[in-house]
Amino acid sequence: MTHARAGQRVLIASLDQAHSLGDALGFRFPHDPGTVAGVARVAPGLEAIEIDSLALLEDRFRDVVRMLDKGGGHDHGIDLAALDPAELTGLPGVQELLMLVEIAQYTEEQDWDVIVIDCPPSADMLRIVTAPDTLLSYLERLWPRHARTMSAIGADLRKAVLAVTVERIVKAVTQVRDLLADRTRTSARLITGPEQVAVAEARRVRSAAALIGLRLDAVVVNKVLAPVPPPSENAHPAVHWYLNRRAEQLEVVARLHEQLTDVPILIAQHAGAEPVGLSALSAFSYSLDTPSATHAEGAESGEPMVRWESGSGIDSVYAMRMRLPVVDPGTLRLGRVEDDLIVGADGVRTRVRLAPVLQRCTVAGAELDDGQLVVRFRPDPQVWPADPNYTKATADEQ
Repeated sequence: MTHARAGQRVLIASLDQAHSLGDALGFRFPHDPGTVAGVARVAPGLEAIEIDSLALLEDRFRDVVRMLDKGGGHDHGIDLAALDPAELTGLPGVQELLMLVEIAQYTEEQDWDVIVIDCPPSADMLRIVTAPDTLLSYLERLWPRHARTMSAIGADLRKAVLAVTVERIVKAVTQVRDLLADRTRTSARLITGPEQVAVAEARRVRSAAALIGLRLDAVVVNKVLAPVPPPSENAHPAVHWYLNRRAEQLEVVARLHEQLTDVPILIAQHAGAEPVGLSALSAFSYSLDTPSATHAEGAESGEPMVRWESGSGIDSVYAMRMRLPVVDPGTLRLGRVEDDLIVGADGVRTRVRLAPVLQRCTVAGAELDDGQLVVRFRPDPQVWPADPNYTKATADEQ
């Protein structure tokens, strides 16, 4: 609502399969069975869409089958036409990926200045935003790019079409991954409640966001009770219950401020009646202050940094630093797959592409240092260049 009042063109896209966005807006979206819903105008400067992932899956699946049919009659033991799109919904991340790809395409149309994505609860949201990287990693392991390229130019026409189709999928999913990691265009806002469990949840989400490169620009504490005058001596017990409850909520907010010093904490007071409809939501939006871009990014910005620390040649020591405010250090896991470092913490795992100099090194150790993950590397004698000038030249390039 704030963006729309400022004269910006806004699109609200809901990933919630319960279609609660329409209920909140007091607007009924047209849903024709078997068709992909379109964008609906809700108010001047404000449009919305509820994405039906199953309808989207059926539509895209039919496109893939039609493309493969053009490849001729070669039989490779796989008959996609015999599958029902509903059978594919059980595959992890398929529906979420399709919805993200659809939204990424909206960003390219330039019909809107701001696109707001209404996401499910934090655990499901994290699974959604990590889905692109997960799929790309699995595809690269199961059917590497060089193998797909050879299939695309091979004599088997049907396999060539399949390779081209997979390459289109990789391109679309890569676009989504890059969009989510683009801190200048994309940010996330965590909505939580004023309960004790909110502190740990918010910290875990902040940790996961840093790990996957998603900028967390604010935490909104919702339904905080409004202040009231001091009670009289004969005040009703309900008044004391209210004041005690508000004090508990303020303690939670104070803990959030202590634990999340680099993320703005916004307070949304309890509105009393449920804010349903454009008028109620517009009035509610005035109670939230939008953090400035400088404050929102804060210490969260920046890619992993590589620095030479000591030594020379094969005795060199390099350190890679990346922001990782881990909640539970015991969950930290590191691994190495070819030229990538696998980093896991607080239930989320991601692949970090190593700088060229580190690709010729082995991991010597790692530590957490005030919200930073520091991984140290030493050159691998089997692949390290013999040129003594290589160490200094490469270090200066990082």
